[in-house]
Amino acid sequence: MVEPEKPNDWSELLHRVAMHRDRRAYTLIFNHFAPRLKSFGLKLLKQEQLAMEMVQDTMLNVWLKSHLFDSSKGAASTWIYTIARNVRYDMLRKASHKKEENFADDLWPILEERSNNNEHHAFTLLENLLLQGELVQFYPVMSECQQIVIEKVYLEEKSQQEVADELQIPLGTVKSRIRLGLGKMQQAMEQDHD
Repeated sequence: MVEPEKPNDWSELLHRVAMHRDRRAYTLIFNHFAPRLKSFGLKLLKQEQLAMEMVQDTMLNVWLKSHLFDSSKGAASTWIYTIARNVRYDMLRKASHKKEENFADDLWPILEERSNNNEHHAFTLLENLLLQGELVQFYPVMSECQQIVIEKVYLEEKSQQEVADELQIPLGTVKSRIRLGLGKMQQAMEQDHD
């Protein structure tokens, strides 16, 4: 079988994959679109490994979801690239979730200075001070909303996404409240330290 030349042919191949699980049709689709998707992924993701992961996930979705393709709504290539974009968004979402920032970095130098034992890591100090309630004296400088979010992230050890879901607020709002609250706490600690 030769590679199709017309857009309608790609639609026909997708239909054969959906209806008959036609491996030859899928191979033609894969051989045509995989290199193009890799180039597309490299432009967007800037890393070959991520681009290849995007290609694999996209082409797997093409195989698994071919029955959802509707040629009356658009071209097969548009449908496949839409899947690729969605896979890319999912990859970026997962990556940003793994790299959640707690913004505690700004507090660590002050906490280290306040500590008598410099062998402890700053994270352990922050954790211990929060758990021992030693930072409670600085809570009044924060709004109640900021206090709630900081307690849930640091004391209840919830991820920022879990807090956003629980409080039914956007993730960006959780991050802002933490950043602003810790900023106010840092200022209060610096004034107290002086």
